[in-house]
Amino acid sequence: MDANLQTILLADNPWISDPDALQGWLRHRIPEPFWPRLATTAGQERWREVNRAHLVIGPRQTGKSTLIWHHFATVGKPMLWLDCEQPLIWSWCRSPALFLRDLKALFGKPVPLFFDEVQHLEEAGLFLKGLVDRKIGVPMLVTGSSSFHLGAYTRESLAGRASRIRLFPFSLSEICQELAGQPRLAQKQGLTERFQRHLVVGGYPDAWFSDRPDLLLTDLVEATVLRDATDFFHISRPDAFRRLLRLMAGQSGNLINVSEWASILGISRDTVSSYLEILESSHITLALPPFAGGRRAEVTSRPKIYLVDNGIRNQLVHDFRPLEQRVDAGAMLENWVFTELWKILPQGATLHFWRSSSGAEVDFVLVRGEQILGIEVKASHLQRPRLPRAARSFIEAYTPNAFLLLNTGLRHREQLGSTTVHWILPGDLTEQVLDVFQGPVSI
Repeated sequence: MDANLQTILLADNPWISDPDALQGWLRHRIPEPFWPRLATTAGQERWREVNRAHLVIGPRQTGKSTLIWHHFATVGKPMLWLDCEQPLIWSWCRSPALFLRDLKALFGKPVPLFFDEVQHLEEAGLFLKGLVDRKIGVPMLVTGSSSFHLGAYTRESLAGRASRIRLFPFSLSEICQELAGQPRLAQKQGLTERFQRHLVVGGYPDAWFSDRPDLLLTDLVEATVLRDATDFFHISRPDAFRRLLRLMAGQSGNLINVSEWASILGISRDTVSSYLEILESSHITLALPPFAGGRRAEVTSRPKIYLVDNGIRNQLVHDFRPLEQRVDAGAMLENWVFTELWKILPQGATLHFWRSSSGAEVDFVLVRGEQILGIEVKASHLQRPRLPRAARSFIEAYTPNAFLLLNTGLRHREQLGSTTVHWILPGDLTEQVLDVFQGPVSI
């Protein structure tokens, strides 16, 4: 084994030379407070399985590594942490056979492996496949921030050999865990306060716990989103990439218009399309496809665009004011609803929007098999339960199991044929969605 590589491994894993340091070293890597990630519970139960690669993917700085550190601290056993951003680690992780030879020389017996930010490895999927197929008898936990590279290198190679968890910024349910058990009035007040903050600063852990989330979100956009994307994907026009991201933030919830954006930015349609792919693969934006049920004349060609975190969106539009002071209140709340739905998407479900050729629109449609749930978002403080014409048209055409009208002031329930229509508050969203689908969240 290369002497410099061995020095790095010993420095990154001090328990190798001092076994008594293990628990203190692990605790040092877990921030306080540590909040369990609700959407990952089912997936974490599999992390003790050997001869499999267990992937945790999602944006940077959402707590992927912390989640794994906490798991190892709970298990109480040593593992080998490999920082895949280091060039010497790249070189080492090319041949499974040579890697395992060196590992045996270092430890004598296999230990669990933790590959952090694996997208930096060349042929990561083939390398992990080689380790899995050699049945070394230990779990392999893997984090990655770029689904573009992870998809290209791991999807086919690890078919049947890996479990996957998606980890996004905190959901409202996750940041409200501590309210459980409090008096009802305190729960209601706490939920309202947390929702208002979540709507503005989003769910990135560092931003959520900060007294100056605006500064942290600025650093996150500049240092992680823009720099990483520019360096990692070798973007030729970083100025246009930056302007496109800000343009998309200002148009969240709108249909993607590649031709218009290319004209505004002075770049080609193909360049805009490639930048959109990069942003989506980096878990910064997501394109929401239309729902095509075939029972009405529908617009089915273009998707909508959303950002995965409201804090990032608000930083890009340079506005951290609360909902009631915003001229973009509707778009702001709609983007928040999208982020929450994406985090709690029921297993096997798909997320869409619906728009007819006559202009009728429903913001979100969740589909799983024969189950359909429609959701309309209103930023207003409704006083009476009036169902919009577009929602009524959708219900008459598709007879969804339920239809939710999310607003900031009214709870109400009515029956329209076989469809139950609920007027709900933002804090009700997760419970209502999971109640309709009655299944675990997607991992």
